[in-house]
Amino acid sequence: MLDYNKEAERYDASRGGEPRAAAAAQAVLGLLPDGTRHLLDVACGTGIVTRRLAAGRQGLCVTGIDLAPAMARQAAARLPGAVVLADGRRLPFRAGRFDAVSSVWLLHLARTAEDVRTIVGECARVLRPGGVYITTVDKAAAHNVGSDIDAVLASRPRRPATDESAVVESYAHDHGLLPAGHARFPGRGQGRSPRRTVADLNRGWFVTLPPGGALADGFAARLAELPDQDRPRPDPVFSLRAFVKAG
Repeated sequence: MLDYNKEAERYDASRGGEPRAAAAAQAVLGLLPDGTRHLLDVACGTGIVTRRLAAGRQGLCVTGIDLAPAMARQAAARLPGAVVLADGRRLPFRAGRFDAVSSVWLLHLARTAEDVRTIVGECARVLRPGGVYITTVDKAAAHNVGSDIDAVLASRPRRPATDESAVVESYAHDHGLLPAGHARFPGRGQGRSPRRTVADLNRGWFVTLPPGGALADGFAARLAELPDQDRPRPDPVFSLRAFVKAG
């Protein structure tokens, strides 16, 4: 698992920067009901998406939280006074505080299914009745774009996805959240090249392939044999689900 305190300085540049953030924010804003005034962005990271959410709709007040201090510091620089260091499994807000809650690129990072259930439950708790929870789902699947890189990586060991859409929907239902819409958006600038994939492998991006191990080295060697080492393959397309809190 990546250390997001160490990743903070290079996080935006390595993940599509402002174009990807703009696509994500536009998709989230498109799922927010009219009249939304208070939005909580859980796992806001560096705040690159959160800032666009705050600027994207007049009268929208956005609060961000993140667990990694280095990420939260960068977010606070973008949104002074609006970022809290906190764990999505224990949100430091009263019940019913927000009109909407978002968690973009979070649930796939949870270590266990129980963590996902807890995060969804906390997001539901701080929503007012009629409020909307918006989250990305199926992130790992989005990165399989049918490229030659995907063909090489197809046989790698995988951990079970914690953000499968149907599973997230079941947890949402358990906490009084009902399906309310969906959207898709491109991960601009995240199309993998073989050389970039090897670099990601060597820094621990693929959690089931520890850097320096024989298995990881084998995949790295096969990736290094692919043509067009620096040509990005197609961008992933991410999925959002929206759920409304029954009132």
